[in-house]
Amino acid sequence: MTAEENLNKLAREISICEHCALHETRKMSVPGDGPSNAEIMFIGEGPGFHENEQGHPFVGASGKFLDQLLAQAELTRAEVFICNVVKCRPPGNRDPLPDEIAACDAHLEAQIKIINPSIIVTLGRISMSKFIPDVKISAVHGQMKKIGDRYVIPMFHPAAALHQPQLKPSILGDFSNLPGQLNEAREALGRPVVTVKKKIQEVVSDKPKQLNLF
Repeated sequence: MTAEENLNKLAREISICEHCALHETRKMSVPGDGPSNAEIMFIGEGPGFHENEQGHPFVGASGKFLDQLLAQAELTRAEVFICNVVKCRPPGNRDPLPDEIAACDAHLEAQIKIINPSIIVTLGRISMSKFIPDVKISAVHGQMKKIGDRYVIPMFHPAAALHQPQLKPSILGDFSNLPGQLNEAREALGRPVVTVKKKIQEVVSDKPKQLNLF
């Protein structure tokens, strides 16, 4: 089977998964979106209301902001893989519980193995703690670190920047550094380096909106 076929097979398995209690309240599972050969993999925390309705990650207000952040990094959704540490919505958009994260971890690890990205960008403290535990995201955000066979960059969740305006400059800055960091990772991993044509764009002029963290 090709990587794409394996990824689609895994998505079907996730859609009927009953490994934790989250399946009891889900409307749709949210395996993730993106190509099977993505160089960058974004991992958030858990699906929210709109994601549960549509079966796709980051489709609410934070998703629109993420699209703008990707544009700042000269990327599009078509080039990256986006998913969460849990594939079903926690009730009331609460944080996923440790046992729920543990139950879903095999799915996430399988996705990482299939896609084999150069960089994993964690969005929020919960996904960060899978790779870089026992640190504060405020202290390490935007810093690329070699973890096993790939590089990990912890970043604030886009939703956090929307309802905490003081975080917005940090997340804009972190995303603007992504093209250069990707080339660093490519070079270190022996993958082709691409010439980066830097275009810093002004992103999001709207007032921040209050919303949940998913």
